Amino acid sequence: MAEAGAAPEGAQTLETLRAEIDRLDLELLERLNARARAAEAVAEVKRRQAPSDGSAPPQFFRPEREAAVLARLREANAGPLPDDMVVGLFREVMSACLALEQPQRVAYLGPEGTFTEQAAVRHFGQFAAFAPATSITEVFRTVEAGGADFGVVPVENSTEGVVNQSLDALLATPLVIVGELELPIHQHFLLHPEATLEGLTAVWSHPQSLAQCRGWLDRHWPALTRVPAASNGEAAARAAGDPTVAALAGDPAQARYGLRAEARCVEDAADNCTRFFVLGRQPVPPSGDDRTSLVVTTKNEPGALLRVLELFGQAGLNLLRVESRPARRGQWTYAFFIDLEGHQAQPEVADVLAQLGERAVDLRILGSYPRPAR
Repeated sequence: MAEAGAAPEGAQTLETLRAEIDRLDLELLERLNARARAAEAVAEVKRRQAPSDGSAPPQFFRPEREAAVLARLREANAGPLPDDMVVGLFREVMSACLALEQPQRVAYLGPEGTFTEQAAVRHFGQFAAFAPATSITEVFRTVEAGGADFGVVPVENSTEGVVNQSLDALLATPLVIVGELELPIHQHFLLHPEATLEGLTAVWSHPQSLAQCRGWLDRHWPALTRVPAASNGEAAARAAGDPTVAALAGDPAQARYGLRAEARCVEDAADNCTRFFVLGRQPVPPSGDDRTSLVVTTKNEPGALLRVLELFGQAGLNLLRVESRPARRGQWTYAFFIDLEGHQAQPEVADVLAQLGERAVDLRILGSYPRPAR
Protein backbone atom coordinates (compact mmCIF):
# COMPACT_ATOMS: atom_id res chain seq x y z
CA MET A 1 0.00 0.00 0.00
CA ALA A 2 1.37 3.41 -0.99
CA GLU A 3 2.25 5.87 1.73
CA ALA A 4 0.02 8.90 2.19
CA GLY A 5 1.14 11.73 -0.12
CA ALA A 6 3.18 9.44 -2.37
CA ALA A 7 2.77 9.80 -6.14
CA PRO A 8 0.65 7.12 -7.84
CA GLU A 9 2.63 4.42 -9.53
CA GLY A 10 3.77 5.56 -12.98
CA ALA A 11 3.12 9.26 -12.25
CA GLN A 12 5.91 11.79 -12.75
CA THR A 13 7.27 13.47 -9.64
CA LEU A 14 7.94 17.18 -9.26
CA GLU A 15 11.67 16.47 -9.49
CA THR A 16 11.38 14.56 -12.77
CA LEU A 17 9.12 17.25 -14.27
CA ARG A 18 11.60 19.96 -13.34
CA ALA A 19 14.43 17.92 -14.81
CA GLU A 20 12.43 17.62 -18.04
CA ILE A 21 11.86 21.40 -18.12
CA ASP A 22 15.59 22.00 -17.57
CA ARG A 23 16.39 19.68 -20.47
CA LEU A 24 13.89 21.39 -22.73
CA ASP A 25 15.24 24.83 -21.78
CA LEU A 26 18.72 23.82 -22.91
CA GLU A 27 17.29 22.36 -26.11
CA LEU A 28 15.39 25.59 -26.76
CA LEU A 29 18.53 27.62 -26.15
CA GLU A 30 20.47 25.51 -28.63
CA ARG A 31 17.77 25.85 -31.30
CA LEU A 32 17.37 29.60 -30.72
CA ASN A 33 21.08 30.14 -31.23
CA ALA A 34 20.95 27.96 -34.35
CA ARG A 35 18.18 30.22 -35.68
CA ALA A 36 20.25 33.29 -34.81
CA ARG A 37 23.23 31.92 -36.73
CA ALA A 38 20.99 31.29 -39.73
CA ALA A 39 19.72 34.88 -39.50
CA GLU A 40 23.31 36.17 -39.47
CA ALA A 41 24.01 34.11 -42.58
CA VAL A 42 20.95 35.60 -44.29
CA ALA A 43 22.22 39.09 -43.47
CA GLU A 44 25.61 38.30 -45.00
CA VAL A 45 23.99 37.05 -48.22
CA LYS A 46 21.86 40.22 -48.43
CA ARG A 47 24.95 42.41 -47.99
CA ARG A 48 26.84 40.55 -50.73
CA GLN A 49 23.93 40.83 -53.14
CA ALA A 50 23.38 44.57 -52.56
CA PRO A 51 24.83 46.95 -55.19
CA SER A 52 28.27 48.19 -54.17
CA ASP A 53 27.34 51.80 -54.99
CA GLY A 54 24.75 51.83 -52.21
CA SER A 55 21.89 52.62 -54.62
CA ALA A 56 19.75 49.81 -53.18
CA PRO A 57 20.73 48.99 -49.58
CA PRO A 58 19.69 45.54 -48.35
CA GLN A 59 16.27 45.23 -46.72
CA PHE A 60 16.66 43.28 -43.51
CA PHE A 61 13.10 43.63 -42.21
CA ARG A 62 10.60 42.15 -44.66
CA PRO A 63 7.01 42.66 -43.47
CA GLU A 64 5.57 40.14 -45.92
CA ARG A 65 8.06 37.46 -44.84
CA GLU A 66 7.32 38.03 -41.13
CA ALA A 67 3.57 37.92 -41.76
CA ALA A 68 3.87 34.65 -43.67
CA VAL A 69 6.01 33.07 -40.92
CA LEU A 70 3.58 34.07 -38.18
CA ALA A 71 0.60 32.84 -40.19
CA ARG A 72 2.31 29.48 -40.73
CA LEU A 73 3.08 29.14 -37.03
CA ARG A 74 -0.50 29.94 -36.07
CA GLU A 75 -1.69 27.28 -38.49
CA ALA A 76 0.77 24.71 -37.09
CA ASN A 77 0.08 25.50 -33.44
CA ALA A 78 -1.46 22.51 -31.63
CA GLY A 79 -1.48 24.11 -28.16
CA PRO A 80 -1.69 24.32 -25.25
CA LEU A 81 -0.21 27.77 -25.94
CA PRO A 82 -2.92 30.00 -27.47
CA ASP A 83 -2.29 31.43 -30.94
CA ASP A 84 -1.78 35.02 -29.79
CA MET A 85 0.84 33.90 -27.28
CA VAL A 86 2.66 31.92 -29.98
CA VAL A 87 2.64 34.99 -32.23
CA GLY A 88 4.02 37.17 -29.42
CA LEU A 89 6.79 34.73 -28.54
CA PHE A 90 7.96 34.27 -32.10
CA ARG A 91 7.77 37.98 -32.85
CA GLU A 92 10.30 38.53 -30.05
CA VAL A 93 12.47 35.72 -31.41
CA MET A 94 12.41 37.36 -34.85
CA SER A 95 13.10 40.76 -33.28
CA ALA A 96 16.18 39.43 -31.49
CA CYS A 97 17.48 37.69 -34.62
CA LEU A 98 16.83 40.78 -36.74
CA ALA A 99 18.81 42.87 -34.25
CA LEU A 100 21.82 40.64 -35.04
CA GLU A 101 21.36 41.33 -38.77
CA GLN A 102 20.64 45.06 -38.54
CA PRO A 103 18.83 46.77 -35.62
CA GLN A 104 15.71 48.46 -36.97
CA ARG A 105 15.27 52.14 -36.07
CA VAL A 106 11.62 52.93 -35.38
CA ALA A 107 10.21 56.42 -34.82
CA TYR A 108 6.91 56.75 -32.97
CA LEU A 109 4.70 59.43 -31.46
CA GLY A 110 6.31 60.04 -28.10
CA PRO A 111 7.33 60.68 -25.49
CA GLU A 112 7.94 57.34 -23.82
CA GLY A 113 4.85 55.78 -22.35
CA THR A 114 2.40 56.45 -25.20
CA PHE A 115 0.06 53.91 -26.72
CA THR A 116 1.96 54.42 -29.97
CA GLU A 117 5.15 53.24 -28.29
CA GLN A 118 3.25 50.18 -27.06
CA ALA A 119 2.04 49.53 -30.61
CA ALA A 120 5.57 49.94 -32.01
CA VAL A 121 7.01 47.44 -29.54
CA ARG A 122 4.21 44.98 -30.26
CA HIS A 123 4.88 45.18 -34.00
CA PHE A 124 8.70 45.19 -34.03
CA GLY A 125 9.53 43.42 -30.75
CA GLN A 126 11.50 44.92 -27.91
CA PHE A 127 14.89 44.49 -29.62
CA ALA A 128 14.34 47.26 -32.18
CA ALA A 129 15.81 50.73 -31.56
CA PHE A 130 12.91 53.06 -30.72
CA ALA A 131 13.02 56.85 -31.08
CA PRO A 132 10.18 59.01 -29.70
CA ALA A 133 9.04 61.98 -31.79
CA THR A 134 7.29 65.07 -30.49
CA SER A 135 4.51 64.98 -33.10
CA ILE A 136 2.99 62.84 -35.83
CA THR A 137 4.51 65.19 -38.41
CA GLU A 138 7.96 64.61 -36.92
CA VAL A 139 7.51 60.84 -37.24
CA PHE A 140 6.94 61.30 -40.98
CA ARG A 141 9.88 63.70 -41.35
CA THR A 142 12.25 61.42 -39.44
CA VAL A 143 11.53 58.42 -41.66
CA GLU A 144 11.55 60.51 -44.83
CA ALA A 145 15.00 61.87 -43.95
CA GLY A 146 16.43 58.45 -43.14
CA GLY A 147 16.68 59.08 -39.40
CA ALA A 148 14.56 55.97 -38.85
CA ASP A 149 13.80 52.93 -40.96
CA PHE A 150 10.12 52.87 -40.02
CA GLY A 151 7.54 55.02 -38.28
CA VAL A 152 4.41 54.19 -36.29
CA VAL A 153 1.46 56.61 -36.07
CA PRO A 154 -2.14 56.30 -34.85
CA VAL A 155 -4.67 56.58 -37.66
CA GLU A 156 -8.11 55.73 -36.26
CA ASN A 157 -9.89 55.08 -32.98
CA SER A 158 -12.91 52.81 -32.79
CA THR A 159 -14.99 55.32 -30.82
CA GLU A 160 -13.63 58.74 -31.83
CA GLY A 161 -12.84 58.18 -35.50
CA VAL A 162 -9.81 59.12 -37.57
CA VAL A 163 -6.69 60.95 -36.44
CA ASN A 164 -6.80 63.85 -38.88
CA GLN A 165 -3.13 64.77 -38.56
CA SER A 166 -2.08 61.29 -39.71
CA LEU A 167 -4.42 61.31 -42.71
CA ASP A 168 -3.29 64.79 -43.75
CA ALA A 169 0.36 63.74 -43.50
CA LEU A 170 -0.32 60.67 -45.65
CA LEU A 171 -1.54 62.99 -48.42
CA ALA A 172 1.81 64.77 -48.57
CA THR A 173 4.43 62.09 -47.88
CA PRO A 174 6.47 59.88 -50.23
CA LEU A 175 6.38 57.15 -47.56
CA VAL A 176 4.22 54.04 -47.98
CA ILE A 177 2.21 52.00 -45.51
CA VAL A 178 4.05 48.74 -44.84
CA GLY A 179 1.96 47.39 -41.96
CA GLU A 180 -0.88 48.00 -39.55
CA LEU A 181 -2.03 46.79 -36.17
CA GLU A 182 -4.89 47.32 -33.76
CA LEU A 183 -4.28 47.86 -30.06
CA PRO A 184 -6.91 47.64 -27.30
CA ILE A 185 -6.91 50.98 -25.49
CA HIS A 186 -7.51 51.16 -21.74
CA GLN A 187 -7.30 54.61 -20.17
CA HIS A 188 -6.50 55.09 -16.49
CA PHE A 189 -7.00 58.14 -14.29
CA LEU A 190 -3.41 58.66 -13.12
CA LEU A 191 -2.07 60.89 -10.35
CA HIS A 192 1.20 61.91 -8.77
CA PRO A 193 1.92 59.45 -5.89
CA GLU A 194 1.45 62.25 -3.35
CA ALA A 195 -1.55 63.91 -5.00
CA THR A 196 -4.77 64.43 -3.06
CA LEU A 197 -8.17 64.31 -4.73
CA GLU A 198 -9.10 67.62 -3.16
CA GLY A 199 -6.08 69.30 -4.72
CA LEU A 200 -6.75 68.33 -8.33
CA THR A 201 -7.42 71.22 -10.72
CA ALA A 202 -6.99 69.76 -14.22
CA VAL A 203 -6.79 66.56 -16.23
CA TRP A 204 -4.40 66.33 -19.17
CA SER A 205 -4.45 63.92 -22.10
CA HIS A 206 -4.41 63.65 -25.88
CA PRO A 207 -7.64 65.12 -27.34
CA GLN A 208 -8.70 61.66 -28.55
CA SER A 209 -8.24 60.22 -25.06
CA LEU A 210 -10.20 63.05 -23.46
CA ALA A 211 -13.00 62.32 -25.91
CA GLN A 212 -12.83 58.56 -25.25
CA CYS A 213 -13.40 59.25 -21.53
CA ARG A 214 -15.82 62.16 -21.83
CA GLY A 215 -18.73 60.38 -20.17
CA TRP A 216 -16.68 59.13 -17.24
CA LEU A 217 -15.17 62.59 -16.66
CA ASP A 218 -18.63 64.19 -16.84
CA ARG A 219 -19.89 61.83 -14.12
CA HIS A 220 -16.91 61.82 -11.77
CA TRP A 221 -14.80 64.95 -12.41
CA PRO A 222 -16.96 67.57 -14.14
CA ALA A 223 -15.16 70.48 -12.46
CA LEU A 224 -11.66 69.56 -13.66
CA THR A 225 -10.25 71.64 -16.49
CA ARG A 226 -9.57 69.36 -19.47
CA VAL A 227 -6.25 70.22 -21.09
CA PRO A 228 -5.31 68.71 -24.47
CA ALA A 229 -1.74 67.40 -24.71
CA ALA A 230 0.34 66.33 -27.70
CA SER A 231 0.30 62.77 -26.37
CA ASN A 232 -0.71 60.66 -23.38
CA GLY A 233 2.97 60.39 -22.51
CA GLU A 234 3.27 64.17 -22.27
CA ALA A 235 0.19 64.24 -20.03
CA ALA A 236 1.67 61.56 -17.77
CA ALA A 237 4.96 63.45 -17.55
CA ARG A 238 3.03 66.55 -16.55
CA ALA A 239 1.19 64.66 -13.79
CA ALA A 240 4.49 63.22 -12.56
CA GLY A 241 5.75 66.73 -11.94
CA ASP A 242 2.59 68.35 -10.61
CA PRO A 243 0.34 66.79 -7.93
CA THR A 244 -2.55 69.08 -8.91
CA VAL A 245 -2.74 67.53 -12.39
CA ALA A 246 -4.29 64.19 -13.37
CA ALA A 247 -3.55 62.36 -16.59
CA LEU A 248 -5.53 59.96 -18.76
CA ALA A 249 -3.07 57.37 -20.04
CA GLY A 250 -2.36 53.65 -20.11
CA ASP A 251 -0.19 51.06 -18.40
CA PRO A 252 3.07 52.05 -20.18
CA ALA A 253 2.73 55.68 -19.06
CA GLN A 254 1.87 54.68 -15.51
CA ALA A 255 4.94 52.47 -15.26
CA ARG A 256 7.26 54.91 -17.03
CA TYR A 257 6.36 57.90 -14.84
CA GLY A 258 5.61 56.14 -11.56
CA LEU A 259 2.03 57.35 -11.27
CA ARG A 260 -0.79 56.15 -9.06
CA ALA A 261 -3.91 54.76 -10.76
CA GLU A 262 -6.85 56.32 -8.92
CA ALA A 263 -9.24 54.60 -11.35
CA ARG A 264 -8.57 52.07 -14.09
CA CYS A 265 -10.20 51.44 -17.49
CA VAL A 266 -12.23 54.64 -17.49
CA GLU A 267 -12.83 54.70 -21.25
CA ASP A 268 -16.51 54.98 -22.14
CA ALA A 269 -16.45 52.00 -24.56
CA ALA A 270 -15.15 48.70 -23.20
CA ASP A 271 -14.05 47.58 -26.68
CA ASN A 272 -12.10 50.79 -27.33
CA CYS A 273 -9.17 50.20 -29.69
CA THR A 274 -6.87 52.24 -31.93
CA ARG A 275 -5.54 51.37 -35.36
CA PHE A 276 -1.92 52.24 -36.21
CA PHE A 277 -0.07 52.42 -39.51
CA VAL A 278 3.56 51.37 -39.92
CA LEU A 279 5.36 53.60 -42.43
CA GLY A 280 8.40 52.80 -44.53
CA ARG A 281 10.26 53.88 -47.66
CA GLN A 282 9.97 50.67 -49.72
CA PRO A 283 6.80 48.95 -51.03
CA VAL A 284 5.95 45.53 -49.58
CA PRO A 285 5.53 42.48 -51.88
CA PRO A 286 2.44 40.28 -51.48
CA SER A 287 2.23 38.07 -48.40
CA GLY A 288 -0.87 36.16 -49.49
CA ASP A 289 -3.20 37.96 -47.06
CA ASP A 290 -2.96 41.68 -47.68
CA ARG A 291 -4.77 44.99 -47.62
CA THR A 292 -4.33 48.05 -49.81
CA SER A 293 -4.89 51.68 -48.86
CA LEU A 294 -5.36 54.45 -51.42
CA VAL A 295 -6.63 58.00 -51.81
CA VAL A 296 -9.00 58.96 -54.61
CA THR A 297 -9.95 62.53 -55.48
CA THR A 298 -13.14 62.73 -57.51
CA LYS A 299 -14.65 65.41 -59.69
CA ASN A 300 -17.04 67.74 -57.90
CA GLU A 301 -20.14 66.49 -59.70
CA PRO A 302 -23.15 64.25 -58.95
CA GLY A 303 -22.43 60.52 -59.01
CA ALA A 304 -18.63 60.90 -59.07
CA LEU A 305 -18.05 58.81 -55.93
CA LEU A 306 -20.58 56.19 -57.03
CA ARG A 307 -18.74 55.71 -60.33
CA VAL A 308 -15.57 55.08 -58.34
CA LEU A 309 -17.03 52.69 -55.78
CA GLU A 310 -18.95 50.59 -58.29
CA LEU A 311 -15.67 49.43 -59.81
CA PHE A 312 -14.83 47.55 -56.60
CA GLY A 313 -18.23 45.84 -56.47
CA GLN A 314 -18.02 44.80 -60.11
CA ALA A 315 -14.61 43.22 -59.47
CA GLY A 316 -15.79 41.45 -56.30
CA LEU A 317 -13.33 43.34 -54.10
CA ASN A 318 -14.24 43.90 -50.46
CA LEU A 319 -13.96 47.48 -49.19
CA LEU A 320 -12.98 47.76 -45.53
CA ARG A 321 -13.21 51.52 -45.06
CA VAL A 322 -14.12 54.73 -46.90
CA GLU A 323 -13.27 58.05 -45.25
CA SER A 324 -13.59 61.52 -46.79
CA ARG A 325 -11.25 64.46 -46.23
CA PRO A 326 -11.17 67.91 -47.87
CA ALA A 327 -8.71 67.80 -50.75
CA ARG A 328 -5.99 70.38 -51.15
CA ARG A 329 -7.17 71.38 -54.61
CA GLY A 330 -10.26 73.48 -55.23
CA GLN A 331 -13.04 74.42 -52.85
CA TRP A 332 -15.49 71.67 -51.84
CA THR A 333 -13.34 68.98 -53.42
CA TYR A 334 -12.85 65.82 -51.36
CA ALA A 335 -10.27 63.07 -51.18
CA PHE A 336 -11.55 59.63 -50.23
CA PHE A 337 -9.35 57.27 -48.21
CA ILE A 338 -10.21 53.69 -49.18
CA ASP A 339 -9.02 50.41 -47.65
CA LEU A 340 -9.67 47.15 -49.48
CA GLU A 341 -8.77 43.50 -49.21
CA GLY A 342 -6.03 42.40 -51.58
CA HIS A 343 -2.62 43.55 -52.86
CA GLN A 344 -2.09 46.06 -55.65
CA ALA A 345 0.00 43.44 -57.47
CA GLN A 346 -2.98 41.06 -57.76
CA PRO A 347 -4.44 41.21 -61.29
CA GLU A 348 -8.00 41.94 -60.17
CA VAL A 349 -6.82 44.77 -57.90
CA ALA A 350 -4.42 46.17 -60.50
CA ASP A 351 -7.23 46.21 -63.08
CA VAL A 352 -9.52 48.23 -60.80
CA LEU A 353 -6.71 50.66 -59.95
CA ALA A 354 -6.09 51.21 -63.67
CA GLN A 355 -9.78 52.01 -64.22
CA LEU A 356 -9.79 54.29 -61.18
CA GLY A 357 -6.98 56.30 -62.73
CA GLU A 358 -9.25 57.00 -65.69
CA ARG A 359 -12.31 58.03 -63.63
CA ALA A 360 -10.72 59.99 -60.78
CA VAL A 361 -9.11 63.42 -60.74
CA ASP A 362 -6.24 61.95 -58.75
CA LEU A 363 -5.29 58.50 -57.45
CA ARG A 364 -2.56 57.73 -54.98
CA ILE A 365 -1.77 54.27 -53.66
CA LEU A 366 -0.66 54.62 -50.05
CA GLY A 367 0.59 51.04 -49.80
CA SER A 368 -0.22 47.35 -49.79
CA TYR A 369 0.68 45.53 -46.58
CA PRO A 370 0.06 42.26 -44.71
CA ARG A 371 -3.12 41.90 -42.69
CA PRO A 372 -2.19 42.33 -39.02
CA ALA A 373 -1.35 39.18 -37.10
CA ARG A 374 -3.90 38.35 -34.41
